[in-house]
Amino acid sequence: MRLSRATLSRVAPAARPLALPRLTGVVHLGIGAFHRAHQAVYTERAMAATGDDRWGICGVSQRSTDVAERLRPQDCLYAVRAGDEVRVVGSVREVLVPGDDLAARLAAPQTAVVTLTITEQGYRRGQASGQASSPASGAASGPASGAASDPASDAASGPAAGAAAGAVGRLVAGLRARAAADAGPLTVLSCDNLPDNGATLARLVAELCEPPLLAWVEENVTFPATMVDRIVPATTRADLDDMAARLGVRDLAAVVTEPFAQWVIEDRFAGDRPAWDEAGALLVEDVRPYERMKLRLLNGSHSAIAYLSGAALVSEAVGDPAFAGFLRRLMDDDLSPTLDGLDGFDLAGYKESLLARFANPGLRHRVAQIAVDGSQKLPQRLLDPARDRLAGGHEPRWIALAVAGWMRHVTTARELHDPLADRLRGDGTASAAATVHRLLAIEEIFGADLRENEVFTGLVTDALERLTADGGRALLS
Repeated sequence: MRLSRATLSRVAPAARPLALPRLTGVVHLGIGAFHRAHQAVYTERAMAATGDDRWGICGVSQRSTDVAERLRPQDCLYAVRAGDEVRVVGSVREVLVPGDDLAARLAAPQTAVVTLTITEQGYRRGQASGQASSPASGAASGPASGAASDPASDAASGPAAGAAAGAVGRLVAGLRARAAADAGPLTVLSCDNLPDNGATLARLVAELCEPPLLAWVEENVTFPATMVDRIVPATTRADLDDMAARLGVRDLAAVVTEPFAQWVIEDRFAGDRPAWDEAGALLVEDVRPYERMKLRLLNGSHSAIAYLSGAALVSEAVGDPAFAGFLRRLMDDDLSPTLDGLDGFDLAGYKESLLARFANPGLRHRVAQIAVDGSQKLPQRLLDPARDRLAGGHEPRWIALAVAGWMRHVTTARELHDPLADRLRGDGTASAAATVHRLLAIEEIFGADLRENEVFTGLVTDALERLTADGGRALLS
């Protein structure tokens, strides 16, 4: 029997939704597993904390009907397993698919907030949409700890990237309809992992607006920056079976996550909003210090795990004391010194919490999932902190090792999931020096500066030579 409002009585009271919204006030572009485990949970908790039931979510699938086919027969209910707790979430009210009238929903007066998790590809030039890429150095960073291959996910990767990129164009069409309807102000929140995500999204929107629309957007729409953090591995068939046993009904849209969740939001809203601060979100004046901390420490460590550990699961990698020691040195020696603006924040405790989260065997976070689209993730996770260390006269040894691991991966992997795959692949016969020279010349990833930096080039070449020769086990210590 399938989960739905009609079968909700079969679910234990403690596992039923905290709130069932009366209206739709939020539109979310990219309703994959991460959104369902993160923003949708915060939104439900906000409604439960305040009794304000106007904040139901209209989820928008960017590239397929799969998520809609899972959620619609369930009245958009789904369960989240966080650690040992399983609970049905009720904040999603409807799901739109390609071809549905998104513009009408964005133009509705009761819609006050738009959120997005469209992955880094949505902020780069889409082959179909003609959008401009993010102006950040190199490429934008990766998805918000989320899953790229979840059977119940809509996160974009590989050949579907062009569809994700079209999200900004669809957003602009909706803003045009909203302006024509004089439907009032709107807040648009990017929840993707790239620096200054709000400002980046605002620039992309502006590039697609004709002058009258741009004037309206500048007066009526804000794009606050955000930082999101929750590890959401791909949901497996075994997970779905486990959830069915726990719930007493079948749920084909269930997601699995960790107990930890974090959401930091720039307090710059155009109008009304859910009381996310009542649900644990942190509203701040400046998100950037938290954003850098998460991108570099969590996501940077994830990339190092993906390209150096050789493990199938993150927990297996961190369960190796030598590798856990390497991650500590990466964070302490190369990444933490590049962070500032965190006065009063327990950075040491945060790093310890990361290692504990990584070591959680219950998550079963697949390393292959993290390795996807590495060319899009490396710049903000590892290359920008490498630049900071080099500028200070330091040698980013541990970052260079992780970058060398990525180079080994892209030149030897049997299957390479990356938008630049054709330019990255090698035949495994080139020398380490030749491989480093060839890959550092790809300016979309490394810019023009790193290939000219003899210290960085030397560190990466040495690390790649040793990785190629003996697997680099000795390099970890």
